[in-house]
Amino acid sequence: MKIIRTSNMPKANGHYSQCIEHNGLLYLSGQLPINPVTREIPVTIEEQTDLALQNVEEILHAAGSGKSQILQVRVYISNIELWDKVNQRYGIFFGEHKPVRSIIPTRELHFGCLIEVEATAVIGA
Repeated sequence: MKIIRTSNMPKANGHYSQCIEHNGLLYLSGQLPINPVTREIPVTIEEQTDLALQNVEEILHAAGSGKSQILQVRVYISNIELWDKVNQRYGIFFGEHKPVRSIIPTRELHFGCLIEVEATAVIGA
């Protein structure tokens, strides 16, 4: 088991790793839509979706993989009413690649975010 770190992402705020590689698989912790440089959170769900997915992609690149290598995605949203907008931005991000996915409505997410995204991927871009 190997912990993957990247200086392009903020350090974990809690007792967890951003990404662990094990037997050729990458397990990514949930990524919030927080800009890694400014620590700002966009306002709209579309902007938050784009940024959360970009944060996932940044970690994958640091681990030697990419978004086309994602097997499974779990998307947590603060309100089921956001599903259509999230699905639309998600589709733009992934294009023809369609990893298995769950969208799970929750209540409040940390820092008032509207979305959190976690993923499992294989190594290799």
